[in-house]
Amino acid sequence: MSGTWAYPAWVTPTTCRTLAAPVVVRTEEKRSVFECWLRRVEDESEARDVVEEARRTHWDAGHHCSAFVLGVDGALVRSNDDGEPAGTAGTPMLEALTQAGLTDVVAVVTRWFGGTKLGTGGLARAYGGAVRAAVEEAPLLTRALVHEVDVQVGHDLAGRLEHDLRARGVSISDVRYARSVTLRLQVPVAEAAGLPDLLAELTGGAAAPVAGSEGEGWIDAPERPGGG
Repeated sequence: MSGTWAYPAWVTPTTCRTLAAPVVVRTEEKRSVFECWLRRVEDESEARDVVEEARRTHWDAGHHCSAFVLGVDGALVRSNDDGEPAGTAGTPMLEALTQAGLTDVVAVVTRWFGGTKLGTGGLARAYGGAVRAAVEEAPLLTRALVHEVDVQVGHDLAGRLEHDLRARGVSISDVRYARSVTLRLQVPVAEAAGLPDLLAELTGGAAAPVAGSEGEGWIDAPERPGGG
């Protein structure tokens, strides 16, 4: 195996929390029904498409209020009261999302009026509560920024190395077989600097990263053995 390989200096490790699957939850307040759609989205256009889908699906409802948070750092936020008194719907919905630490997510709360006015405080509690109820029901996951690198090893060690790396929470996105075996590793950036030592420990120095193969990407972080 030829070439010299070393990790560059790394930025601060980055993770974020989002949905593993969409949820729909209904709540009721003084006979008004609130249905919350909570979905994972990639960008603002996709978030707005979910709002429009809710309008088409529940055309008979009076309001389709919305809030979304986008970006690794949750920097892009938007909310809409959709005709409810200003600040009584979109803002408490947005607060429910940000307090839960979620990003790349949109919440749409559809309301069917039950005949009794809730007042501004009641509306805020109902809309925020609908989103919180959906978050409580939602399966969540952590997304992690990973360092991607190819590692070469002999056929005699490849199977055991793959097993041992997975047992330590290292994701392997691809395995290629030729004269040697190349594993495509996805290592959380917080642990990237320790990869050469880990490979040396597991293979007695027989495995080596491929020079120039490194990159970065986001993955849905796998569950670690035994939780955590």
